[in-house]
Amino acid sequence: MTASLLREGVLLFGTGLVFVMLFRKLGLGAVLGFLVAGALIGPQGLGLVGGVESKLGVAELGIALLLFLVGLELNPSRLWRLKADILGLGLAQVALCGIVLSAIVWLAVGFSPYAALALGLPLALSSTAQVLPMLQSAGRLHTPLGERAFSVLLFQDLSIVPLIAIVTAMSRNPADVSGPPGWLMFLYTLGAVVGLGLAGRFILRPLFRLIGNLGEREMFVFAGLFAVIASSAVMEALHLSTALGAFVAGVMLADSPYRHELEADVEPFRSILLGLFFLSVGMMLDLTAIAARPLFVVGMALALIVTKSVIITGLAMAFRMAWRPALALGLLLSQGGEFGFVLFTQAQRALLIAPEAASLFGAIITLSMATTPFLMMATRRLRAAPVVPQERDGPVADGSTALIVGYGRFGQTVGQMLVDQGIAVTLIDTDIEMIDIAGQFGAKVYFGDGTRLDLLRQAGGAQAELILFCMDGDQVGPELVEAVHDAFPKAGIFVRAYDRRALLKLRDAPVAGVVREVLDSAVRMARQAMAEVGIAGEEIDRTEEIYRKRDRERLKIQLEAGDLRTARARVIAQTGDWSSMPGIQNEQPS
Repeated sequence: MTASLLREGVLLFGTGLVFVMLFRKLGLGAVLGFLVAGALIGPQGLGLVGGVESKLGVAELGIALLLFLVGLELNPSRLWRLKADILGLGLAQVALCGIVLSAIVWLAVGFSPYAALALGLPLALSSTAQVLPMLQSAGRLHTPLGERAFSVLLFQDLSIVPLIAIVTAMSRNPADVSGPPGWLMFLYTLGAVVGLGLAGRFILRPLFRLIGNLGEREMFVFAGLFAVIASSAVMEALHLSTALGAFVAGVMLADSPYRHELEADVEPFRSILLGLFFLSVGMMLDLTAIAARPLFVVGMALALIVTKSVIITGLAMAFRMAWRPALALGLLLSQGGEFGFVLFTQAQRALLIAPEAASLFGAIITLSMATTPFLMMATRRLRAAPVVPQERDGPVADGSTALIVGYGRFGQTVGQMLVDQGIAVTLIDTDIEMIDIAGQFGAKVYFGDGTRLDLLRQAGGAQAELILFCMDGDQVGPELVEAVHDAFPKAGIFVRAYDRRALLKLRDAPVAGVVREVLDSAVRMARQAMAEVGIAGEEIDRTEEIYRKRDRERLKIQLEAGDLRTARARVIAQTGDWSSMPGIQNEQPS
């Protein structure tokens, strides 16, 4: 048995690792990678791994951990602030999408109304595990669009409880029919939520405070997992959603001082078990049934995406979103979600749908999830607010001594210091929002692409003595500098270089100066850090002088060789042996 477990573990995690890396590289996300990996090695694929139900039972704890982490992000004040979107937009989306999709299933397939509801209602849910990482990686989780998406996803995650109750109420399974009635299930849910809330405040919080005082780092892991498993077990005993119990436990700890510690401790277990959950779902897909009806799967997936996109976009506009972000929200939430697999399993146990139907609609969800990254990329220009250059003034030749291209954090400092010395400057940028903000502080910034020669000429480049490129990133290459120098030979050209690599590219370019953007600020922070630990001022000055000298020497060698990898021995690296050069670390290749 041990050998079998090890073999299956190697196959599961190895195949999952390969496919997740591949799918992430393609921009499709980890969820699809796990599903495809599970389908490949499962009983319907190569048949390398079996025992799907037992693995799924353990892996469903990953869903509970996911909801626990979602709850940790929602302190009560933020939850209250988002109440209109959660209870308004979220409720309207789940109800309307669920009803329309159930009607589509009923009309397209001819199932009974109960079976159509059991299949259509879960399709209204979107993928929290796919959408939230997409928003987070794009830095848009805390934007208005991100918060709207989060609110809808949160309501969807919470709605699994009444959806399971609906499936149970329609059940044809004698074991479910003999269970508690729906109104009693509601009372159970309400009582369990209140009880878990009280337990979180009066049991979990003191427990974590005690662990924090003891300084037992490892106990946070045990306590965090205990909180999730205990709350899930309470809900399971009441025949309720285990995920809801974990979510409530997370909310109760959201404003505790140990929230970040808990997130760090629970996240690895969440990632592993959630990956195992999707692997198990992939293993359960009936590939034979899917292969027999490929047009049905594709057609229903298309119907799902179009229906949800249209309804969510319309609802978002009704909730006073502009049409572009509303469309973005509709496309972002257009796929089916991981809780659909959970509800299909519930419907199958309730004898409402056959295993083949669960596999077909599981494939529909999987296909819809695969389309989301492509839809977001394909509609990027449509969803982006149009930039209308004529609404902002273009640059004019006004006799300025200096042209500053890029008026962000870097360009603002350069411009203000030049102006303080009486040097007339013309400021150019393409960021409409930044131009408007700068105008509020009295700075006139012209709209335009300062890397274009015609625009620089329009701005007075022929008369300027200085042209300073202060944009961030690696946007200014030797070709641009050569062209600007040929067009405006009187002007000294200065470039903000992103890093040492960018500086090396410009080694033969006709520049008057190149500045690495973070060098001086990093040196200043190092000086402050050394002063904080009590190092004398003259020793700090000496250290800075040594560093700058060695950096100049290293850079000179690299410029002569044209290779970043040369002069590695000039890097000051910590090796543990500081004896050879008092005051600094040994020289070692980095």
